[in-house]
Amino acid sequence: MSVRDVGVGLPPQGSDLLFDAFYTTKHGGMGIGLFVSRSIIERHQGRLWAEPNDDGPGATFSFSIPRNAPVLEPSVTA
Repeated sequence: MSVRDVGVGLPPQGSDLLFDAFYTTKHGGMGIGLFVSRSIIERHQGRLWAEPNDDGPGATFSFSIPRNAPVLEPSVTA
């Protein structure tokens, strides 16, 4: 699934930072939305990524999840 926006686009330093906890480009933003989203998708053996739009402003965020992927249980440490 892909979602395309027409916002300011991706930061010039690369899209990998977008998924770091507490990284934000918004004034007053918390920087946890994409971090949490990626964590949930990866727990379902999926992938979340972002790409700049080639033909205009903004970015496209995409994710994929395998149809029959097992959900990973959290590891418990004592």
